[in-house]
Amino acid sequence: MDLLSLKQFQSEDITIEQIEIIQALANHARADILRMTTNAGSGHPGGSLSSIDIYLMLWLCGNVSPQTVQDPKRDKIVISHGHTSAAIYATLGRLGFCNIQQAVQEFRQKGSVFEGHPGLQVPGVEWCSGSLGQGLSVGSGFALAAKLKQEKHHVFVIMGDGEQGKGQLQEAREFAVKYHLDNLTAVIDCNGLQASGDIKRIMPQQLQEKYESAGWKVILTDGHNYQQLYRALRKAHQCKEGPTVILAETVMGKGIPMIENDYHFHGKILTASQCREVLGQLELAKAAEEDVQRDEVKRQIPTAACSPEEKMKTGKPIVYEKDCSTDCRSAFGNALCDLAKSNEDVLVAAIDCDLAESVKVASFGKEFPERLIECGIQEHNAATVAAALSKCGILTFFADFGAFGIDETYGQHRMSDINHSSVKLICTHNGLDVGEDGKTHQCIDYISLISNLLGFQLLIPADSNQTDRMIRYAAAAPGNICVVMGRSKVPVLTDAAGDLLYHENYRYRYGVYDWIREGRDGVIITCGNMTHKAVKVTDILRQRNLELGVLNCTSPLEIDEEAVRQAADTGMIVTYEDHNVRSGIGTIIGSYLAEKGLHCRFAKKGVSVYGASASPEWLYQRQKLDEQSVAEFIVQLYQTK
Repeated sequence: MDLLSLKQFQSEDITIEQIEIIQALANHARADILRMTTNAGSGHPGGSLSSIDIYLMLWLCGNVSPQTVQDPKRDKIVISHGHTSAAIYATLGRLGFCNIQQAVQEFRQKGSVFEGHPGLQVPGVEWCSGSLGQGLSVGSGFALAAKLKQEKHHVFVIMGDGEQGKGQLQEAREFAVKYHLDNLTAVIDCNGLQASGDIKRIMPQQLQEKYESAGWKVILTDGHNYQQLYRALRKAHQCKEGPTVILAETVMGKGIPMIENDYHFHGKILTASQCREVLGQLELAKAAEEDVQRDEVKRQIPTAACSPEEKMKTGKPIVYEKDCSTDCRSAFGNALCDLAKSNEDVLVAAIDCDLAESVKVASFGKEFPERLIECGIQEHNAATVAAALSKCGILTFFADFGAFGIDETYGQHRMSDINHSSVKLICTHNGLDVGEDGKTHQCIDYISLISNLLGFQLLIPADSNQTDRMIRYAAAAPGNICVVMGRSKVPVLTDAAGDLLYHENYRYRYGVYDWIREGRDGVIITCGNMTHKAVKVTDILRQRNLELGVLNCTSPLEIDEEAVRQAADTGMIVTYEDHNVRSGIGTIIGSYLAEKGLHCRFAKKGVSVYGASASPEWLYQRQKLDEQSVAEFIVQLYQTK
């Protein structure tokens, strides 16, 4: 194809001959879209047909090719409105990234890589999208990563106009301007329709005003006029004044008169007879037959050339002596600074949402001001930006309160997990231990929510020494890891002899629980800042001639089978946590006992009602989670066994 001069927008304009070639490609692609959706019996032809000209132009002009899909310096093209996947696959197939015939035949079929929304297994797909409104945050993260790494590639984000009402997009707009992301271009497919009808009726959007008020450069163009579209993209690509958005006016169902401007075809397909009729009428049948033959798709996921975790040196741990009572969040902040200073060849970044002092990343910001990414009170954007940074080979810590970093941003973490990100999510202020902020800030579902994210590990430290080792573990372990802790100072744990439990030679191992105390009459399985309370419970019980052990469940999502079986052998297990009693470690341990047929007396102690504005100790007493109440509960339980 005589289109090489378009790469990286080298030419000022497109020639007539090039326009004819692109138009022929578009005809083929439109036929592919119709065949894909009709063969599958489902899909979104309307938006796919309105976006296809934009997609073709971007992949033709961007610095990315079938040979460079794993090159970290490639241009990145992020599709936010992933329901237009038929157009994405048609574009990638026609340009040699994948086998177009395979895409047409297998679109939305069981076991196929050509899923209903774009999958990372298809070469050329940078982000698996599905939840609308997140794409601009992804692109912002990619663009910021390029700046932090001093790389010159460009990032393009394509969105639909209907999703522009999403609040996360406003967060991303402001973020991109703050960080002067002049290497970021957004394109909005403005076809004026969405699933339920006209945008002006459903939710009017003042797109130009929205972007201009946030500080973006705005370009208006015809999304189906290749010359105009090329000029707009070239102008945006060359703009150094900040991020640019192109509002591309398009027609839903473009090129197929019988469905043009009919919102029903957002998610409605042509019947087989209609498809054959349309292809024949528009002389697309021949185009449909002239398939580009390519090798079958090889499942591959874009990755960093070398993950930062693989290069991370965990260094010498910081040891907190037994007379040094401190909070786990401070231990996190100290470990983060130490790791960043000790690993000059690893780019470490921290994401903050206006809580730097509280989540203890302020010191990191003083040492590495350009690497503390301050997002303000914009948690949804922050969570997605963190994931995008991690995808670009930056070791990324996202620190926040549990109520915001887990509860509020669950949907963002779910999409990041699906996209194989590698975020280190550090959440403080969990359980009832949040100070006097009240029930709105008490994250009592951190275990249950993270347990739904199939690629996440969950770590819960019991004191400052274990926090230090867990942070070092997280920094060197690829993949998404969530470390959860409370707000208050907690004692440094010691063993029965009074020596440091998590001493200098201790190394954290995921899935291994820790015996804090041994006991013949039963075991309290606990976690986090409830561990030292459990020890106090056993001290009280010892005065009642009951010897209970304490087992620290450091990783609730991974059962330490040997330890739990040993606990069950005592005849009684009580789980003790400041988590929702319905869905925390009690439920996990109880399910395991039932599944394995392990018989022992079993009971759960946890949060049963929402909290209030009070000290953690008062809240524990109110919910009968204080040491004395738990001890009395266990005595009664033991006496009735």
